[in-house]
Amino acid sequence: MINIPRTDKKRVVIAGCGFAGLTLAKKLKNKGYQVVILDKHNYHQFPPLFYQVASAGLEESSILFPLRKIFQHYKDFHLRKVEVESVDPAKNTLTTSSGEIGYDFLVLAHGATNAYFGSVQMQKYSRGMKTIAEVLDLRNSLLMNFENALTAQNDEEREMLMSIVIIGGGPSGVEIAGALAEMNKYVLKKDYPEFKEIRAKIYLVEAVDRVLSAMTKKSSEKARGFLEKMGVQVLTNTRATGCDEKTVFLDSGKIISTGMIIWTAGIAGNRSAGLNPACFTANGRIRVDSFNRVAGYENVFAIGDISLQTEEHYPKGHPQVAQVAIQQAQLLAENLIRIKSGEPMKAFKYKDLGTMATVGRHLAVVELPYVRFQGIFGWFIWMFIHLMSIIGVKNKLQIFINWAWKYFTYDQSTRIIIRPKGCADVSTNNYSIPE
Repeated sequence: MINIPRTDKKRVVIAGCGFAGLTLAKKLKNKGYQVVILDKHNYHQFPPLFYQVASAGLEESSILFPLRKIFQHYKDFHLRKVEVESVDPAKNTLTTSSGEIGYDFLVLAHGATNAYFGSVQMQKYSRGMKTIAEVLDLRNSLLMNFENALTAQNDEEREMLMSIVIIGGGPSGVEIAGALAEMNKYVLKKDYPEFKEIRAKIYLVEAVDRVLSAMTKKSSEKARGFLEKMGVQVLTNTRATGCDEKTVFLDSGKIISTGMIIWTAGIAGNRSAGLNPACFTANGRIRVDSFNRVAGYENVFAIGDISLQTEEHYPKGHPQVAQVAIQQAQLLAENLIRIKSGEPMKAFKYKDLGTMATVGRHLAVVELPYVRFQGIFGWFIWMFIHLMSIIGVKNKLQIFINWAWKYFTYDQSTRIIIRPKGCADVSTNNYSIPE
């Protein structure tokens, strides 16, 4: 049993402290609830900038913020570093890696993980970007590939180590492709003068007919043009049918020899046992009503990437992006306050504030509700919005300094390889960093 003293307040247990869980918790400050936050990490992370850590553009500490520092002065807020295992709605209890905890209201906000669509090979040999541990693994392996390319025994091995295949042409895939292309252009020639004119080959593989398919066709075409101008080989209408540790197989018959496969093609909800299986969709998202209540339960809610709510303009559910999570959390906080005062709850309606993706220096596509930008102006808008979204003045300052340094020197932040003892420095090893 997790030992948290009961008070006369109703208890809200929030499982997960990403964008959704953190926003909800902050909105419940001084609202008459006891709030218990459960997360497997003791920090909040900022996934939109994972790709910059993966490409050695930012230090990981600049996009992480300690949860306990956020809630230092919140009364009757309790934080426990545990993993959620199962829910018992009949008893109003949640089982975690450290025991059970009771709740009056449970909010599932524990996000999503990589979805490999049944491909055991991709799960084994590709690297994702859903956690900071995965991102650091990716960065270490990428840098180690470049080091190993210097000692390669032949041109074929060197080319394999210097080839990168990114699977998935959504925002994450486009942004990591652009970041690696910039690294390829400005950094490798300085760090590895032995290569002379040899550069990494970067492939972006997308199953549909264009990258950034959630954006307008004009933005998609602009982003593709940016990438191709930077040297990225964009393969649309192309599926990766399989892989091994040194090869990616495409449905076109093309075979790419590669030392690095980056997976950004799909995500699936983190499932929790105990709920009615009918609540879950095929990819693990939890069906909720217009108040974000889990189907069939009065006091269990789900928000963020884990939830699936439909409305007229989103018949297949809302996009799994930060703005949806934040807006759901804001309204759920208001509805919990309404429940406390006996008022009816409000239904959730998503307000699309826009979509954006950056490809590189002076290159971004931004779609706001009433205006669209491409190129340098979009790039500055992208930087401003992301900088303002980071938690903590120190983190904002660190990122601003890193970006300014990179802008004026054409150099990256950090290219240090750090691995746990016992992990061999070879590109073909598949290993994981403990989270």
